[in-house]
Amino acid sequence: MDQQDPRIADLGFARVDVDRAARTGDPEVVYGAGKTPDQVVAILRALHDKHPERAVLATRLTPEALATIGEALPEATLDPVARAVTLGPLPTARGTVAVVAAGTSDAPVAAEAALTVAVHGAGVERIDDVGVAGLHRLLGVRDRLAQADCLIVVAGMEGALPSVVGGLTGVPMVAVPTSVGYGASLGGVAALLAMLNSCAPGVTVVNIDNGYGAGVHAARVARQSAPR
Repeated sequence: MDQQDPRIADLGFARVDVDRAARTGDPEVVYGAGKTPDQVVAILRALHDKHPERAVLATRLTPEALATIGEALPEATLDPVARAVTLGPLPTARGTVAVVAAGTSDAPVAAEAALTVAVHGAGVERIDDVGVAGLHRLLGVRDRLAQADCLIVVAGMEGALPSVVGGLTGVPMVAVPTSVGYGASLGGVAALLAMLNSCAPGVTVVNIDNGYGAGVHAARVARQSAPR
């Protein structure tokens, strides 16, 4: 621990913010992309030592990192679909977030969002494969959409699903464009622009493939909506 500032765990290669939970209600999360597997392990341990009572999260992990973490931290829970790991117990859930995915190809981003919601203290309901190419699938789950405290709507291609959902329910919603699609989808830019230009009111949008950011936002909404 940094002797000059107890709010920081100085690991040499990283200065880990171990005070974030006290400031925001949510501990720091490890963004695994660009870090070595051993660095991810060390940061997870530092955060877990500070917050043993609740799960800490590492996202965007390579298969190599997942394997290394599984060996070094056998008590960790690995989620290869979300490309993420949690270490420690999940908090008691307050409120419910429905994670709505357009198609199976959006599964990694939807799984990251769902895991993030759970780590940040809200309940999760998954509603998968209800894209606009088959609107009857979405209409069949309309009641489930209305029962949630917040929605995360994940879609690639032309990114139309959040607009349709926004026209069916007034539940607070955050839209996540994914990089799924053919060439003119431009790696998710087409979906991002479509969601930003939605004519449905109340559509909030995060960056391309940012299931984590959507999960934090939605969990906070759900927690605030649920009685203590």
